[in-house]
Amino acid sequence: MELDTTGSRLNDLRIHDMRRTLGSWQAATGASLVVIGKSLGHKDTASTMIYSRLNLDPVRDSMQTATRAMLAAGGLLPTAEVIPIKRKNG
Repeated sequence: MELDTTGSRLNDLRIHDMRRTLGSWQAATGASLVVIGKSLGHKDTASTMIYSRLNLDPVRDSMQTATRAMLAAGGLLPTAEVIPIKRKNG
């Protein structure tokens, strides 16, 4: 099915292009692959996996959070030194 793009600056726009754009935006805004796959009507997760490579920030953030938690649990993170602030009299 082709979309009527009369009057627009879009050439050769197809429904599949719109579906991929939706899936890409879902991935970029943090939707899970399960949610993306269901919204696009994918029968298996292999079809949805292409969207997993679009936004790696959540993966990186999750790994950093887990690593910090492991280091803190093992007592390997340096503690901050607290220095009291002296108040001015007057």
